[in-house]
Amino acid sequence: MAVKIRLARGGAKKKPFYQVVVADERFPRDGRFIANLGQYDPKVDPPLVNLKEELTLEWLKKGAQPTDTVRTLLRGSGIWAKFKQPAEA
Repeated sequence: MAVKIRLARGGAKKKPFYQVVVADERFPRDGRFIANLGQYDPKVDPPLVNLKEELTLEWLKKGAQPTDTVRTLLRGSGIWAKFKQPAEA
């Protein structure tokens, strides 16, 4: 079972709103998910990215693979850098 961190679309036609979720890659895009990590709203200026940092890092450490779009959001919020830096003891 491969676990992905990806976007699940919500909102009305022409007014998208996304949830950042952890889901089995076999589940449909807007279907069942394992955990909700936050939200992304591309229609506001600047785009709203609201992620639960602790939970996101936990899932990345467990091996969940982000999609390209989610990886871009993680880089913009600084979570990807925290995940990639070596643990300092």
